[in-house]
Amino acid sequence: MQKALQTRSSRRRIASVHRAEVSRHPAESLALAEAARRHALEDQLAQVRREHDELRRVLFEAAQVQRKLCGPRLLRCESFEIATEIFPVRHLSGDFISLFEAHGDLVFAIGDIAGKGLPAGIWFTHLIGMIRLQFRSHSDPAATLAAVNRDLLRTGMELPVTTLFLARLNSKTGEITYCNAGHPPALLLRDNGRLDNLRAGGPLLGALAGASFVTGKTTLAPGDTLLGYSDGITECRNTTGAEFGAERLLAAAEAARDSGAVATLFSVLGAAEDFAGGHPREDDFALIVVHRETD
Repeated sequence: MQKALQTRSSRRRIASVHRAEVSRHPAESLALAEAARRHALEDQLAQVRREHDELRRVLFEAAQVQRKLCGPRLLRCESFEIATEIFPVRHLSGDFISLFEAHGDLVFAIGDIAGKGLPAGIWFTHLIGMIRLQFRSHSDPAATLAAVNRDLLRTGMELPVTTLFLARLNSKTGEITYCNAGHPPALLLRDNGRLDNLRAGGPLLGALAGASFVTGKTTLAPGDTLLGYSDGITECRNTTGAEFGAERLLAAAEAARDSGAVATLFSVLGAAEDFAGGHPREDDFALIVVHRETD
């Protein structure tokens, strides 16, 4: 009898242990499945981070190449000092500068491709190449821009329209020939206090087939400063929504122009940044300053 009771008790213990094992296994299975899902998500997140870091690295390198293609930030030639800078709002800039030598003269351009970021940055390389190629063929700013406009429209692609100020500087005489294709007029700050707006040219590029362009002429005398800029600077807003505007730009340039091209460039950029305060930039910046030192 006692042996039978012990046998039944043993069986109950075994059954109880078995039920406990059965009830514990689903919980462990769920925990293991949850851990596997968590590890899979962590692996996916790590991969996304690696791809994001790689994309940022590629965009950074592309931005560095773009800046090099714009030409030097500072160039001195004879009595002239030229300072340039671009500040993209999204890695690559739709605003651009080109500075190169051709036919014994200095050629410089400042432009604005519609849009910003990567799409505009991709067109930048194509456009810069066209400008340099056509200028070496035609030598004249108006003829160069007419050829560029024709070639842009002949591609048959939906190209973004572009504004451009293109000029040729004779570093011996200070004579400037230029053409303005729909870009904000470059400002010529005379040493005697007079202000000239360089407007001669034609329409923006890539919009009108058969558009005509004219070349303007002027001279950069000792003490004069030429300022070319993109509308991202004048349209820069502060926290109240007010624009920086051409008057503030001119005042900042006037405040430093006697100190040379570099001082003038940083005076304008600093004034725009101070004006914006904590308001984020909405457009690219581009600025070129050409100063002729006094004899």
